[in-house]
Amino acid sequence: MERAWLAAWFALAAPAFAAGEQVRFPGPGIELTGRLYRPAGDGPFPAIVLLHGCSGMWRRDGREPTAAYDFWAEHWRLRGYAALLVDSFGPRGEKEICTQKYRAVSPVRDRPLDAYAGLQWLAARKDVDPGRVHLMGWSNGAMAVLSTIQAGAPGRPGKGPEFRSAVAFYPGCANLERVDYRTVVPLLIQAGADDDWTPARHCESLVRKSQGKGPPMDIDVYPGAHHAFDGYGKVQTRSEVRNLSSPNGWGATVGANPEARTKAIERTTAWLDAHNR
Repeated sequence: MERAWLAAWFALAAPAFAAGEQVRFPGPGIELTGRLYRPAGDGPFPAIVLLHGCSGMWRRDGREPTAAYDFWAEHWRLRGYAALLVDSFGPRGEKEICTQKYRAVSPVRDRPLDAYAGLQWLAARKDVDPGRVHLMGWSNGAMAVLSTIQAGAPGRPGKGPEFRSAVAFYPGCANLERVDYRTVVPLLIQAGADDDWTPARHCESLVRKSQGKGPPMDIDVYPGAHHAFDGYGKVQTRSEVRNLSSPNGWGATVGANPEARTKAIERTTAWLDAHNR
């Protein structure tokens, strides 16, 4: 029943939601900004930190989050989670980094610190349960998720709250495939079989090599799905983006796949709910 409802809904135009409450909180040497989507009631609520991709968090007008991020934040809010969309680019003077040959904001060096800053800010709120804060990201933000929860990663806080579980949508796994990668919390990866920007095969290998070495890791690879399959845009080639998986280093195919999106919503929701108990 839920899948039929989701499929019918997404057959329409991209839904529009009230884009949360603008918030500010301390970051790694900077003040970070974001949007907080808060459920009705007093809490304490479980919560989730959301990390955007290399195109940034905002629509072209710079006023509201993009439709996909807005949907996910509202999705979690309606399920009783406080959802925090963290803007890693604006406070650092960047709008997007997809087209940069040498990216100014690192998903390994910078953005994990943003993730933990969001976690600490949420955990200090009276309306949030500090033991049930999860992490989710897309593309560049998903790579930040993998770095944030990597066991032994430099910059990890030595004490304080920890994430409960994590979800990464189409991250780049090639570099981590070469190391003994382990996580500190359960991790779910969602990937497209036809992704030519962050190929799923590297993440599949990462999950296979990591089995039995720590908290559970799992991956779903959706047939016919490209990068950004859970969004709303038509499938197209973006020739201007930096792509280390491309023969010439540039260009990638991106676009929505409604069937994969619906399945990924169901899978991700079930994953978080299961690890939220």
